[in-house]
Amino acid sequence: MAKENKALITLFGAAGDLAQRKLYPSLFNLYKKGYLAEHFALLGTSRRPLSDEDFQQMVLKSVNGMENEEGQAQAFAKHFFFQSHDVTKPEHYTVLKQRLEELDKQFGAEGNRLFYMSMAPQFFGTIALNLKKQDLLTKDGFNRLVIEKPFGRDYESAKKLNDELSQTFNENQIFRIDHYLGKEMVQNIQALRFGNTIIESLWNNRYIDNIQVTLSEKLGVEERAGYYDQSGALRDMLQNHIMQIVAQLAMEQPVAFTDTDVRVEKIKALRSLRVYTPSEAAANFVRGQYGAGDDTHAYRNEDGVDPNSITETFVAAKLMFDNYRWSGVPFYVRTGKKLADKFTRIDVVFKKPLIDIFANPRMKSEQSLNSNVLTIFVEPNSGFSLRLNAKRAGQGFTTEPVDLKYLQSDEAKNESPEPYERLFHDALEGNHTNFASWAEIAYAWKFVDVIRKLWDIEEPQFPNYTPGSMGPAASDELLARDGRQWVYHLNH
Repeated sequence: MAKENKALITLFGAAGDLAQRKLYPSLFNLYKKGYLAEHFALLGTSRRPLSDEDFQQMVLKSVNGMENEEGQAQAFAKHFFFQSHDVTKPEHYTVLKQRLEELDKQFGAEGNRLFYMSMAPQFFGTIALNLKKQDLLTKDGFNRLVIEKPFGRDYESAKKLNDELSQTFNENQIFRIDHYLGKEMVQNIQALRFGNTIIESLWNNRYIDNIQVTLSEKLGVEERAGYYDQSGALRDMLQNHIMQIVAQLAMEQPVAFTDTDVRVEKIKALRSLRVYTPSEAAANFVRGQYGAGDDTHAYRNEDGVDPNSITETFVAAKLMFDNYRWSGVPFYVRTGKKLADKFTRIDVVFKKPLIDIFANPRMKSEQSLNSNVLTIFVEPNSGFSLRLNAKRAGQGFTTEPVDLKYLQSDEAKNESPEPYERLFHDALEGNHTNFASWAEIAYAWKFVDVIRKLWDIEEPQFPNYTPGSMGPAASDELLARDGRQWVYHLNH
């Protein structure tokens, strides 16, 4: 039996694209499962005027086709209300406070308030300050703040934002969304590592040669061109999603599986991440920008993009952790747009045996053993694969790689919550396990800032990769210099 969460949600940016595509369907799933029931309401705000009825119609359209029984969506939508609101005007918060107090009594939310910011980051600090000044926080329930990325553009802006939020909310009240942390197989990293002796005992530099993380996107910038041209792949993907995944791969086992203990170990891992000098950054980072393809524009010809833009649409990097467990083991990461396909995967490449007895010259064999590879498929398929060496059937003795593979069934996939559904539930429960702490974000920005400053003063040779490829040739050369290659490549 699902435990009902009693809460009053205030959504800043309620008419936006994210709210309609992700947030309302996620809340509806929680409603269908009983995590939200009679004692919740959502007050949406934006500058545009909307009646409660028009807002409820927007919500109904967003969840169209999702209901399990007749009238379910209508009953859900009756928990939604709207207030036109200018976040920069203190007097508007007086009206907001009055509406919230009325809804709290009507729905019995018991003073529990969740404030969700789904709008431009420059308003985060203003909203947080006014929530305190205009007395919108309650004393008899919880007060929590959920914020979307981006969290700053560099360490300094991120620190300024965090300082602003900290004037109203303490760290355990702030939930910074990274939707990758809500994905089923990203959450499985810790189960795989700490729930299996056979894995955890090998999870170190004695047995692992390198770890690879690939976040590949098939589409270009689409309607996000205006935002993306000011951000780029380094800020948009590596600083948050990739760093969070890498932290889970590199962390030590927590004392217990609690949000506090997990965060402690992720922070320790990121503290040991080697911050490069400018010359090291130049050697260990690759950037790219896609050119024109057979049926697609070059990035510089996309609507809303500067025709002379040097914004990167691809990043590959070699990361190093200076600690006992990972000393000498490179973590190779890459992400980009207009690549061969859309997928996210993690490849853990184990060291080959010290002696390959099957390559004995007397056996006249030219074969060599393949590396064992543990692959975590994050999306679109969810599951694991372990590549082993086995004898090929038939006369003679030659080895070949075989894969032991587990993929989630469609039924299991359907039962898995969508990332935003999971993260909404965690925020309502007060569970920080799948949210980024300020310390994690700070270390990630300090690492990324070195690369960003270097790239801002160097003129790149763009465009340098073709749509449908896996990025620029320099990405392959990054590994080839170390005598390695990407596990996933186009003739894979």
